[in-house]
Amino acid sequence: MSPDRRTAVATGSLFLLTEAAAIAGAALYRPMLGAADGRLAQGADTLALLGVLCEVVLVVAVAGTGAALFPVLRRHGEGLALGYAFGRLLEAAVIAFGIVAVLALVTLRRDAGAVDGADAALAAVHDWTFLLGPNIALGMNTVLLAYLAYRARLVPRFIAVLGLVGGPLICASAVAVMFGAYAQLSVAGAAAALPVFAWELALAGWLIIREFGPGAGAAARADEEVADPAGVGR
Repeated sequence: MSPDRRTAVATGSLFLLTEAAAIAGAALYRPMLGAADGRLAQGADTLALLGVLCEVVLVVAVAGTGAALFPVLRRHGEGLALGYAFGRLLEAAVIAFGIVAVLALVTLRRDAGAVDGADAALAAVHDWTFLLGPNIALGMNTVLLAYLAYRARLVPRFIAVLGLVGGPLICASAVAVMFGAYAQLSVAGAAAALPVFAWELALAGWLIIREFGPGAGAAARADEEVADPAGVGR
């Protein structure tokens, strides 16, 4: 298996892992965030902690996609490749901050003498990190990666277009949520997130099954020729 093939499989697997971990995490800790008057259903704190573990996996996978793709993306622009890698790190950091809020909420709601209103504040902190990380930061990272993929033909153009459309759309939706146009967990919010969801699934599937497009190989050969113009190392 060539290095690019290994990178493609690793990247595709990490993208699939981000989707699975994000969905599982949100489903598990959502009852904790929505508990009325601090009252929890039996076992809700345990489910929330399991959700936090899923989110930890999500943080690692999000950061991992930037690191895994960097060797390939740098052939088509080192600045943009660094921007994507650091953008994914920023996204992971915001998600991690939301994880801390959920953990603090678990502790607070286990304490019968907790300060009134503190639980609502922590839930709000998580909701804002959920808006800024997996929406705004994700949207910007999606546009950056989709642009590189489109320009370098790393994947078929229709897959890259999904990202070029989905990234701005989910950012615009996050701004609409920020100003109260609709709730993030709503039909409109879900519809705005669908193109990015489809982009990541299509990208992951293509990379795992078909690897990168011819642009990646051409750039790799060009790099080799610059490093060894006389072909001595061949």
